[in-house]
Amino acid sequence: MENVVLTVHLILALALIGVVLLQRSEGGGLGMGGGGGVVSGRSAATALGKVTWGLAVAFIATSITLTVLARQNASSTSVIDTTGGTTAPAAPAAPGSSLLPPGLGDQPLTPPRVD
Repeated sequence: MENVVLTVHLILALALIGVVLLQRSEGGGLGMGGGGGVVSGRSAATALGKVTWGLAVAFIATSITLTVLARQNASSTSVIDTTGGTTAPAAPAAPGSSLLPPGLGDQPLTPPRVD
């Protein structure tokens, strides 16, 4: 079910982008902009404007539906809870070596000899 709603949601998004790009840049998009509707406060509803509103409402509805579906499918436990409290094993140290830095009592480091 979630995949179907997601597919419809993506198609609506692409259609909404296409319809918005087809509209006039001045005064044609969602009743905004100048020309025609400035004095009256309401511009004429064109076919593209109505389609834009319809696609926007459908897009928001599918967004809310996807949110509800994702919440229903979500588990109540955290990812940290599912690890079982195990820790990763430490890497074995080489024999005779320490992972700590040299201390005051250790022998000074000498550069390798070049023969």
